[in-house]
Amino acid sequence: MASDGGTGRPEAGRGERGGVRTALAGLTTRGRSFLAAGIAAAICAYVLGQADLLRVGLLLAALPLVCAAVLYRTRYRVAGSRRLSPGRVPAGSEARVHLRVDNVSRLPTGLLMLQDRVPYVLGPRPRFVLDRVEAGGRREVSYRVRSDLRGRYPLGPLQLRLSDPFGMCELTRSFSSYDTLTVIPRVEPLPPVRLAGEAKGYGDGRQRSLALAGEDDVIPRGYRYGDDLRRVHWRSTARYGELMVRREEQPQRSRCTVLLDTRGVAFRGAGPDSAFEWAVSGCASVLTHMLQRGFSVRLLTDTGSSVPGEGADGFAGASQESADAAGLMMDTLAVIDHSDGAGLSQAYDVLRGGNEGLLVAFFGDLDEQQAAVAARMRQRSGGAIAFVLDSDEWLREPNDVPGPMNRTQERLRLLREAGWTALSVPRGAKPADLWHQADRERTSLAAAGGTGSTGEAR
Repeated sequence: MASDGGTGRPEAGRGERGGVRTALAGLTTRGRSFLAAGIAAAICAYVLGQADLLRVGLLLAALPLVCAAVLYRTRYRVAGSRRLSPGRVPAGSEARVHLRVDNVSRLPTGLLMLQDRVPYVLGPRPRFVLDRVEAGGRREVSYRVRSDLRGRYPLGPLQLRLSDPFGMCELTRSFSSYDTLTVIPRVEPLPPVRLAGEAKGYGDGRQRSLALAGEDDVIPRGYRYGDDLRRVHWRSTARYGELMVRREEQPQRSRCTVLLDTRGVAFRGAGPDSAFEWAVSGCASVLTHMLQRGFSVRLLTDTGSSVPGEGADGFAGASQESADAAGLMMDTLAVIDHSDGAGLSQAYDVLRGGNEGLLVAFFGDLDEQQAAVAARMRQRSGGAIAFVLDSDEWLREPNDVPGPMNRTQERLRLLREAGWTALSVPRGAKPADLWHQADRERTSLAAAGGTGSTGEAR
């Protein structure tokens, strides 16, 4: 979905005192040559007493000055707009920026040059040359931007260089509006698998909001167009004197918490191929997948902050549209960075408050203490999947000799004993493959009579 950019006109100067100076500073080489020739002709006419030569000199000198004055006064007569398509784009994908210039004056413009300011990471600064724009006319151009790094990048302001038809003067003005391009993490489609903690999305699931309500306990509401007449509550209709219907069952959705470890001490390296960027991308993929499956989802970090964070439980999906919730979480992941914390206790305090349904966590390096905290997170969750990224493994070059894996295996063993489906993430692994592997391990544990992450959330 395209996002509309701002519209505006070139900004005014700080005052009219520098107007003449600004106009004269915009004279081109041709304009300065005409002015110099006119002044020289006027001086010669005065010395030689030639009136005709004086008229020629005045004409030559007046032409660039008139052009500069007219061009300076038309600086507000050109409007510009920008539109991003789309305004939110995954890392590594292209977005197109559409620029539009409208001539809102009664006179045609001369040659125009457009230049848009873009950050270096998005590519070179685009420049366009526009021919004469007729009165009331418009011109539209576009360019593409691309970034391998997620983030929020400002576009603009748009700069416009105006020129008179004779090429005597050029003025550069900046528009006041700018837009922001949001580069979100890469999202990879995940295969549909049977997940622990999954249940029906609506009234036939684990809970019914009216299961224990008797006929007299039903809270009716007014009839709305399209309601089924079989749900009319006649006793309330007679009491209130208007048509009343039984309230429909409230939807009960399965819950999923996606935990992202952002501790700076847990990840080393930087760039689009680093372990932390893989964790952010994997987190975005799981969030999108779970929302598509109809789950109520929230994003939780090691700092204890959750997104969207509305309501007492902080889950999105039941009270918000899935598209809005996904956009909010993707915007958060676009700018998320390392935290200064060294532990996972704040996230554990949030999770221990109740049954959280399915828990999917992306951990960095875990020492013995933090691995124990992570293991306790599983106690109140209906199912738990952990992806553990070893920074040493990710920083190792392909030709280097692999180091000992005892520490990582010990952390995975501790998580599995607590009921997690724990997987080590090798460098360059695909989230879809690991998602399948997690399902296979969960299934094998269930077949072997294991507990923990193989059970359904109650």
